[in-house]
Amino acid sequence: FFFPAMARPHVLVIPYPAQGHVLPLMSLSRYLAKQGIQITFINTVFNHNRIINFLSKSSSHDYLGDQMKLVLIPDGLEDSPEERNIPGKLSESVLRFMPNKVEELIERMIGESTIISCVVADQSLGWAIEVAAKFEIRRAAFCPAAAASMVLGFSIQKLVDDGLIESDGTPKVNKTIQLSPGMPEMETNKFVWVSLKNKESQKNIFELVLQNNKSIESTDWLLCNSVYELETAAFGLYPQILPVGPIGWSQSLEDDESTSLGSFLPQDRDCLDWLDRYIPGSVIYVAFGSFGFMGKIQLEELAIGLELTKRYRIWT
Repeated sequence: FFFPAMARPHVLVIPYPAQGHVLPLMSLSRYLAKQGIQITFINTVFNHNRIINFLSKSSSHDYLGDQMKLVLIPDGLEDSPEERNIPGKLSESVLRFMPNKVEELIERMIGESTIISCVVADQSLGWAIEVAAKFEIRRAAFCPAAAASMVLGFSIQKLVDDGLIESDGTPKVNKTIQLSPGMPEMETNKFVWVSLKNKESQKNIFELVLQNNKSIESTDWLLCNSVYELETAAFGLYPQILPVGPIGWSQSLEDDESTSLGSFLPQDRDCLDWLDRYIPGSVIYVAFGSFGFMGKIQLEELAIGLELTKRYRIWT
């Protein structure tokens, strides 16, 4: 980032309220803080309390320092917390409740004579980019996943023009495609918005992707938690995407404890003694993220496949 000369740059960071989104942006925030940049990190009340609860039981709180401030706003699901585990429902609620709260926070900060140098928002929160633009604040959209996921979203109109999906995102054909030579193959019936089981959620998420695409056109930077060498084709297709990864668990800034900052739960280290019995690279790690959905048949097929590898494994 480049900021005009000033006493101390101040960055407002807004993650999507899920573990795989909060953690890398927290790591990026810590890195920026180490460069002398003041950070205000926004989180939902629910996730904020989980992080604070974890920090109270861990020495990780020492890594916040005076360069980072954690603030909280509601996500609108206080009366129906079970819906936080449903991606479509969570996104719908975030879109309804959070924009006004973030705008109020920025107004309050400006009223307190706080100069916000830049807003860094999760790429899926296009409304946050719009709010920053309203206040004429410089802005960066951050994608915590692979660049291929961003490219897929940016390629929607081409998918429609090529007759692969309807204008509402519904696949017209079940087909394996490549957005560009060298990029991973994708199945049209497994696009992120199609994979949701609820039709209404599919529609809402697809419309949200379209709106986000429009919103982030006004960003000063498009950042992605990836590495150029791993996704050369994707970055070649959209060179405006800047690789800044890897950021997250693998990024050790000072020691292992600091990498857990932003985690909703404490690390379970009970497996380390077991892992130490085996040579490096011999154990398979299996994980599906916060919102991983898998049917009974898929689960059984995966379990059988893992058994056939005859390799030791950790399944989380």
